[in-house]
Amino acid sequence: MRVAVVENMKNTGLGALARALDEAGAEIEWFRVWQDGILPLDIAGHDALVVLGGEQSALDDETHPYLPELARLARRFGDAGKAVLGICLGSQILARAYGADNHLGIACEFGWHRIGVTAEGQADPLLSALGGEFTIFEWHADTFTLPKGAVRLAASAVAENQAFRIGRAAYGTQFHFDADRRVVAQWKAEFPDTIARIAPGWLENHAELAARHGVAADAAGLAIARAWVSLIEPADIGLLSEAPA
Repeated sequence: MRVAVVENMKNTGLGALARALDEAGAEIEWFRVWQDGILPLDIAGHDALVVLGGEQSALDDETHPYLPELARLARRFGDAGKAVLGICLGSQILARAYGADNHLGIACEFGWHRIGVTAEGQADPLLSALGGEFTIFEWHADTFTLPKGAVRLAASAVAENQAFRIGRAAYGTQFHFDADRRVVAQWKAEFPDTIARIAPGWLENHAELAARHGVAADAAGLAIARAWVSLIEPADIGLLSEAPA
């Protein structure tokens, strides 16, 4: 199982997704585009694509010139039926890839929040284990319209497109299911000034909030991670390498 991971911002990490990929014995290849802008040359070398979050918007082509190609790459993976996962910024890029509109700065959510699962989401492999709602971590200001042909899986009052699927296994999640308590504590240490500005009082209340919501959010995040990983269809290397009879 070969998985390409596109890191849009330094030291983003995989959080809960790392555990699920490790359990499946996945081979991960990192593409740190924040450093060199290099993306996979094509879709043949990987069975799945993960696009992580970042501080930029999905439309910041001038300062992040790799973004249009990343959107095209995500669509090629999705159109081929390969598993795709866009988290936060990654979901916005995936939505862009399929022709949706990106809306910047109009949907601010930070911290642990309740997310509602649609009827379609409750029947979808990604979220079917979570019931009608779950608690998960959010950190975003942008949102997007639902791409044509996509299925809305989850929603909140602030951003109605919290999760969607298009095709067999191309998923975008606006929420950070990858952000378990360890990741959130790391963000707290790395970005205190930003957090204090966007969520006054959260830093002081972090310990109490983590104790109240962290266990349930971590469990939901790991369930989502495992569900997505289960949808990866590895190429049969043996068959590909067999000589013709």
